[in-house]
Amino acid sequence: VSGRKCRRTYTATHFTVQHLAGACSMTTLTLTELYTADDGHARFRDLPVALSEGSPAARLSRWMASGGCQFRHSPVGFASDFHCTGTPQWLVVLQGRMEIGLRDGTARVFGPGECFYSNDTLPAGARFDPAVHGHRSRLLGDDPLVTLFVRATG
Repeated sequence: VSGRKCRRTYTATHFTVQHLAGACSMTTLTLTELYTADDGHARFRDLPVALSEGSPAARLSRWMASGGCQFRHSPVGFASDFHCTGTPQWLVVLQGRMEIGLRDGTARVFGPGECFYSNDTLPAGARFDPAVHGHRSRLLGDDPLVTLFVRATG
């Protein structure tokens, strides 16, 4: 792979890899962010995370503050109504597959080992309007869903 860029892309988590000293080394991790746009609707966007620390053999992002973690088990058939995220948090799927659906019909599916930053909080001063705000979640398939939530701080 000498003399050219390597690029690998996965469904929910993207890895940008570039050629360095005869080997490919990941320099940026691109994760999905679920956020609230200026119009109050939830949207998806890419969130680049620089892997600027560590060594070429083990690239690391900077440490990110967190306010604790929580595990969730959802049985087969789980589906939520539209809701907003109360506190920004990372969600990591450990088992099963989940779909996050938005009001505009957009949906993304996350499976084991995939994560996203859930940041679609209710805009300041707004009252929840189920026709405008939030996202819905549902389990896909015949396996229970196990997720890890890591609260963001700062």
